[in-house]
Amino acid sequence: MSRTPLPNRMPLANRMPEGVAREAVIDVGAIEHNVRHLARLTASEVIAVVKADGYGHGAARSGRAALAGGAARLAVADIPEALQLRDAGIDAPVLAWLHAPGANFADAAAARIELGVSSLEQLRAAARAGSADRPVTVQLKVETGLGRNGIAPADYGRVFAEAAEFEQEGVIRVLGIFSHLSNTSPDDDRTALSRFTVAQAAAESAGLRPRLRHIAASHAAIGLPEARLGCVRLGVAIYGLSPFDDRSSADLGLRPAMTLRAAVAAVRRVPAGQGVSYGYVHRTERESTLALLSIGYADGVPRAASGAGPVAINGHTFPVAGRIAMDQFVVDVGDEPVTVGDEAVLFGDPTAGVPAATDWADAAGTINYEIVTRIGPRVPRREVRS
Repeated sequence: MSRTPLPNRMPLANRMPEGVAREAVIDVGAIEHNVRHLARLTASEVIAVVKADGYGHGAARSGRAALAGGAARLAVADIPEALQLRDAGIDAPVLAWLHAPGANFADAAAARIELGVSSLEQLRAAARAGSADRPVTVQLKVETGLGRNGIAPADYGRVFAEAAEFEQEGVIRVLGIFSHLSNTSPDDDRTALSRFTVAQAAAESAGLRPRLRHIAASHAAIGLPEARLGCVRLGVAIYGLSPFDDRSSADLGLRPAMTLRAAVAAVRRVPAGQGVSYGYVHRTERESTLALLSIGYADGVPRAASGAGPVAINGHTFPVAGRIAMDQFVVDVGDEPVTVGDEAVLFGDPTAGVPAATDWADAAGTINYEIVTRIGPRVPRREVRS
């Protein structure tokens, strides 16, 4: 067992509310701040990405906060996610770009959802869903080297020509053209950006004049200024997480929006050699206190972080002891005074003296995007504003 004192920058709430086993506290003020900060930094129109339930923060909640922070429009992966935003009362422009075969474009058109189009078939389906008195707004997704969805360079001429014809008929409106970067290296991203320039030129040659051009997500929007193009798609950064390995959220002027915490559910004093959790991969080195938390991999806590994930309790941080189970895990706190009901913070804003989502990502061998996005529905979200 090891413990590390945490910086005393902000007092921690030492007790959880009665009856609360676990919760994710979502600071919408942080999301607003992050969007406002990034809009100033990039001097660009911001598309706030709230797919996957707002990276686990709540799609409607995050969307409203992003719009309040100055985002011009929202984006999600698919049409059902976009319709959920409409059902939540959000009337702002929403882009959806990843479509199942046979996706219902008519419902999307009726709800004024902007459709990302990645193929000739999708373009024609969008045109069928439109009419002269209610054209469908589309944004053309082009392939520039990521090897995923997007109109292939060999198909630019045909797709752009048909798009121009449909636009002249009045059944669609081509608002944007976009792509996605690999974030492999600046040189790789600049190569993709050059390919995107070729795609833009081909679209213009076909008679298209899309107002929006965007290829930069959080990584390039911050780190590759030439990729901003007057419009950026911001995902992980609006939730206050860094897309870089070598720069923290604080380095970027961002505030993490999610704090994941749990109540200490039980405390047990045990002798040296006590096995902990399945497989006894952890045994106490000496007489020690074990604190049980009612949160586990069913809640999205990565089992791969067993024995390593950091937890802050009463001003100190401790690693998970043994394996993370479906509903619970144990922390070996040694001789530190811990009682039932104490607050245990898995991650939050490290400037407040708690671990970061990135610390859990490092412990699990993954990325901070996954840590927040995987937090499951059994964990209540509680909205706050700072």
